[in-house]
Amino acid sequence: MSRRYFVETYGCQMNVHDSERMAGLLEEAGFVRAEEAEDADVVVINTCSVREKAEDKLYSRLGEIGSMAGARGRRPLVAVAGCVAQQEGARLARRSPFVDVVVGTQAMKMLPVLVQRAAGEGDGEAQIDLHPYEDVSFPLGLARRGDPVKAYVTIIEGCDEYCSFCVVPYTRGHERMRPKREIVADVEEAAASGRREVHLLGQIVNHYRAPDDPACDFAGLLRAIHDVEGLWRIRFASPHPRHVSPRLIEAMRDLPKVCKHLHMPVQSGSSRILQLMRRRHTRDEYLRRVDEVRAAVPGIALSTDMIVGFPGETEADFADTLSLTSAVGFSSMFSFKYSERPNTLASKRLPDDVPEVVKARRLSELQELQRGVQTAQHERALGRTVEVLVDGCSRRRRWELTGRTSGNAVVNFPGTPDMVGSLAAIRIRRAGAHSLWGEVETSICKSK
Repeated sequence: MSRRYFVETYGCQMNVHDSERMAGLLEEAGFVRAEEAEDADVVVINTCSVREKAEDKLYSRLGEIGSMAGARGRRPLVAVAGCVAQQEGARLARRSPFVDVVVGTQAMKMLPVLVQRAAGEGDGEAQIDLHPYEDVSFPLGLARRGDPVKAYVTIIEGCDEYCSFCVVPYTRGHERMRPKREIVADVEEAAASGRREVHLLGQIVNHYRAPDDPACDFAGLLRAIHDVEGLWRIRFASPHPRHVSPRLIEAMRDLPKVCKHLHMPVQSGSSRILQLMRRRHTRDEYLRRVDEVRAAVPGIALSTDMIVGFPGETEADFADTLSLTSAVGFSSMFSFKYSERPNTLASKRLPDDVPEVVKARRLSELQELQRGVQTAQHERALGRTVEVLVDGCSRRRRWELTGRTSGNAVVNFPGTPDMVGSLAAIRIRRAGAHSLWGEVETSICKSK
């Protein structure tokens, strides 16, 4: 009987794709996917340590998995992967008796070997590999992609920015670029398998420079990928504002497949806080970049990340964040309360001095403002017809489908499952803060 595996994923799109890669590695080693953790012989927990309480969430889940022994007669073997695994290492195994394997962010390829060793060891010792392997290549076609329409493709591993709040350089290592030829081949394979949209991933995705083609920067990579037959849309995350170059802006303007949406994390509207964050751009520089992008690509949707309650943030600093949010008019925003992360510069140098109640109030105020901005933008779409790539069926209503515009707006509409993977023209009838609702104009529907 084949051994069964189950992968649980927390965190960003890069973690989702890492889980797809680990699934491929396990299936190559003879495992088959289980529908639930309770049915698996091996459970992989792919962790994220970017936000507060990630470790507590992990240990709580480990306790739940340990209790599965009653139903199965034995508990599954547990592998912890991702950023918490890299950050905590052997401490995970010492703290929890249910951890059998700890695999670091750069040792992912070793997962099947570690699982095999853990299953065969009689001493109960956890198998741990946190080695910083330099090879960023991955076998073509091995990832078990979980989405029938979209494909994630990593182009950069690690980060060299060292923003003072960010744990990523300490958990994913220094910046390493994948060869251009591998990336293009990955995209070609995804398109050949029916995926119509590709998401290019990297911690600072627009810092890309091809190691096998020194003349190829990120804009050049977009142009190379744009030529892939069968591909309809190209997205990427997350760029850094200071690397949004004129060449990148020109590529977004000139290449029809590149979505007219740019996620450009700012983190704060205060230049003083940005300096403490080591973001290497000021408020005014960010706003100038926004103007440059919008002048070149009219109608482009801009989204961002924002942190409130960073050490030393005053009411005046927070007012700058509110005013920048109003001035830019972001299409969406990921906003968070600051939480001190292990090993970061901020944790070592800056006291976490903004009270939790103040952080909560500021976050609520910022989110209320952003909801109003988004609602107003969506209401301006009423009566318009927009092109939507149909992602799948709605989780709320079985008779509804869902998809996104080029500008990344979520659109729900009545439809049938055979439309998934097609481009549909949708007339917008209702608008809310987080999504739009419309009806298919059946005269314009491009099936794959």
